[in-house]
Amino acid sequence: MKNILIPTDFSENSWNAIRYALKLYKKTRCNFHLLHVSNVNTFIGGEVPSIPSSTLVLEKDVNVEIKSRLKSLVSKIDQEYLNIKHSFITHAEYGFLIDAIKDGVEEYKIDIIVMGTKGASGIKEVIIGSNTGDVITRVKCPILVVPEEAHFIKPREIAFPTDYNQNFSSKILDTLLNVARIHGSSIRIVHIRKREDCLTEEQEKNKGILHDYFKDHDHSFHSITSNKLEVALQYFTESRNVDMISMVAKNLNFFQQILFKPTVEDISYHIKLPFLVLHE
Repeated sequence: MKNILIPTDFSENSWNAIRYALKLYKKTRCNFHLLHVSNVNTFIGGEVPSIPSSTLVLEKDVNVEIKSRLKSLVSKIDQEYLNIKHSFITHAEYGFLIDAIKDGVEEYKIDIIVMGTKGASGIKEVIIGSNTGDVITRVKCPILVVPEEAHFIKPREIAFPTDYNQNFSSKILDTLLNVARIHGSSIRIVHIRKREDCLTEEQEKNKGILHDYFKDHDHSFHSITSNKLEVALQYFTESRNVDMISMVAKNLNFFQQILFKPTVEDISYHIKLPFLVLHE
């Protein structure tokens, strides 16, 4: 049984993420935890203000409304995507998004977070008020980021861009392999480099670890030389049947260049393809 956490602000972006997750895990027994977090207002100095009784009454009213909206959301899911393999647990929290997600990951033994996002910048700040980048960097749990224009297609190939500069633990790779196995997706490991240099001994070792780990699953290695990492990844995703991109959050500089800082107008992978972010 998989435990999947989906933060929702009831926007179209978050509904798109829910819809994608339901289709991706259609044949998998899952507990879906639907989480809505109403923000706590803070002073500029960062201290949480004391809450007057009138505010507590307002919070109670908001909580009742949110619980009702979450109930309606589950009803909508049952009407459109009824699946006996799926069960839904709703959570209406009042606090800070990151803290609520961290607590949820630990308490509900979450295997993966699925999060809708607008463009490359983050979840639309309506109620939950934070962004995808904060969750990726501050919550140590695998995250599937679903852009607003991403529509579910059975993943034929998952691109895994890397510079081979880090060791890949089985904990990191387990998530990628498990997602790839759901629909028999091939894993395409892409070495994106700025110069035609040979791999160092350490890089060769890390490449070998990948080969050994995926030896029983369809995978291949590719190399692209480009001064712009995002351009190279765009070329690769367009030239193949890539329906998902997976990256390790630990290599933050490499990661940010590809996911958060596309500087060329023709770059579209960050708004069309889901990103599977891996954590140790």
